[in-house]
Amino acid sequence: MILEVTSVLAVAGFVVTLSGVLFLLETLIRRDEGAGRIWAVGFLAAMLMTLAYVLWTQTQDTWWAIAVGNGALVASTGCMWLGCRVFNGRRVRAASVLVSALALASAIAVMAEGPAGGDWAAAEWMFIALVVLAGAGAAECLTGDLLASRIAWMLAFMLAAYALYYVSRTTAFLTSGPDTALFLNGFGTIPTSFVTVGYTIVAVVSTSVLRASRASVRGYLHPTAAAAAAAGIMTAGEFSSTLAGLSERARGRSETVAVISVRVDDVDQISTAFGSEAAHAVSGAWRSGVRRHAPSNALVGEDGLGGLAVGILVGSAADARRQAAAIYRALFEDLEGVGAGVIPVIGVGVGLSDNAGYEPAELSRAAREAAGRAALSVETSVLVAEDDGADGVDAAEDDGSGIRWSGGETVSDSAHGFDPPRTGG
Repeated sequence: MILEVTSVLAVAGFVVTLSGVLFLLETLIRRDEGAGRIWAVGFLAAMLMTLAYVLWTQTQDTWWAIAVGNGALVASTGCMWLGCRVFNGRRVRAASVLVSALALASAIAVMAEGPAGGDWAAAEWMFIALVVLAGAGAAECLTGDLLASRIAWMLAFMLAAYALYYVSRTTAFLTSGPDTALFLNGFGTIPTSFVTVGYTIVAVVSTSVLRASRASVRGYLHPTAAAAAAAGIMTAGEFSSTLAGLSERARGRSETVAVISVRVDDVDQISTAFGSEAAHAVSGAWRSGVRRHAPSNALVGEDGLGGLAVGILVGSAADARRQAAAIYRALFEDLEGVGAGVIPVIGVGVGLSDNAGYEPAELSRAAREAAGRAALSVETSVLVAEDDGADGVDAAEDDGSGIRWSGGETVSDSAHGFDPPRTGG
């Protein structure tokens, strides 16, 4: 069977456009947050890319469509990376500048060569940009909140495969040339169109599932939102804005602000193994427990998928560690006998303004990442984020909480009668 470039591009364009339209429609009916909006922009760029390439195949006079298509493809892949960063609660200003620069460079390089550049004008610049952005997106999927989601692992695999494909394509382009049988049969327009179709299908499914875990349907209240408000738990936006005010006042008085991130990421596994009733009981118990055992004047808010954040003023780093240890220990006591006796893996991380500064996003990020590492560790469940990326405090320091902090890790100290079991996902 002989495939024509125009026909294959039309089919690929149909799949990309249909996927993009479905994602955009879902964006309109949901109370979406930042990551979903950026992914929606990425699908819009992908739709522009397919339109430009189909237009390019119709006549040689539309050579400029190659510039539009190349730039749009780079922007689309870059938006996947940016959306993942926003999902993980990271800053995207510098990353956005990088994506914009690479997209513009890919388009301008084609325009600089003009009609004489041919079908593959400045293609190597686009290839290299795609390798960088797809690789960065794959790496981002394996950190922060995304690491706790198995659907994000599929997206990471697809982005990594996409980056490796363009590494091979770039190598063949530079060594063999675009007119050789090796390049045309293995990395030409037709095989690349099939790769694009597979990548698009995985991307739209993965991002839709990830977004659904955070964005409620427009016009309806998320089932847990009313209960969260009644329990004194703020939304992520409310917590961030309130923490910003607290941090600003504390900065002027040189006081220490601590953010304690408490994460339970294996509720889905509990639901699969023990049923939804057990999962709901565990989820309700740990959420209400965090609010109940946090200091009475503390701020408590949502912290992404499977997390709550506690913002407080503390007298010292040791005070913050004691508060985190108290919450952790009390949660284990609350969860005994709840949900068929299943105790989930709880990770607690502490971010201090002494190390992370007074910027709310940085404080929350530091605490969240420390909590994520604590939840994955078999030896420790509470970690303190340090400014140099390491965790912990002075070696062999016991702050009286029943937990020994050594080399940045908490070690259960049976001498204090504190050696909780670690079960769950």
